[in-house]
Amino acid sequence: MPRSVRVTTRNASFQQWQALLANRTKRHRAGEFLVQGVRPITLAVEHGWPVSALLHDGTGPLSGWAREVIDRVPDATRVAMDRELLAELGGKSDTAPELVAVVRTPADRLDRISVAPDSLVLVFDRPTAPGNIGTVVRSADAFGAAGVVVTGHAADPYDPKAVRASTGSLFAVPTVRAGGHQEVLDWIDRLRRRGVPLRIVGTDEHGDTDVADEDLTGPVAILIGNETRGLSAAWRDACDRMVRIPMTGAASSLNAATAGSVLLYETARQRRRAVAGPAARSGATRTGSATG
Repeated sequence: MPRSVRVTTRNASFQQWQALLANRTKRHRAGEFLVQGVRPITLAVEHGWPVSALLHDGTGPLSGWAREVIDRVPDATRVAMDRELLAELGGKSDTAPELVAVVRTPADRLDRISVAPDSLVLVFDRPTAPGNIGTVVRSADAFGAAGVVVTGHAADPYDPKAVRASTGSLFAVPTVRAGGHQEVLDWIDRLRRRGVPLRIVGTDEHGDTDVADEDLTGPVAILIGNETRGLSAAWRDACDRMVRIPMTGAASSLNAATAGSVLLYETARQRRRAVAGPAARSGATRTGSATG
């Protein structure tokens, strides 16, 4: 049977969970992070991520959804909390959630990304905003990427802002942190020797060609750069090709996550057309709304 405890004060356990919200170092040392929200928690459980504890409102009855989540994770410690304490961990100032999950962080191994002969991988170089990481992971999930790699000195994919922005896609798309570009290049080299000719395509406003004119139907790693400085010089040197997103109007650039989403969509569009052939390209693809 899972362990059940009750927390009614800001005791040592509460302070440890609270530290996971804002302290990246403590998340790393603990090997855990907090997951807030119905959809992210549901997807974490559905995709089999290890849950250490489920923190729930101990002041009233739980919904059917919350009871189902608790039943599906029988090994997690169940923690009944006072509502005001749970509200501090829930990420919203005006209301307390029913559940907050404490989830274990997976190892940062690039082989977590399962690469096929036509795989698409998105590499995000030194992003500074956790929300941008979450948005890119969400788009990677929507457009069929095999995984996301976050390189260099970057924001944390397990920051609560990143997890929320991904709307749970973090648990469906392998997202791996790499210390620098060479670690990723070595992995790509190993893939190439195994027969996966993964091309490296970078993005820049002065790229060689418009992204729509570049063939992205084969195995490809698409790179987007830091929100302010773009791609590092080392990544630029490693690219097989540089592409640009054509723009009109007064905007000088796109938000990094927006640019990544455009590139992922264009890659998916080209691949759908290649599969459909010249006969019928009207769409069998599920459409979705732009929300959140």
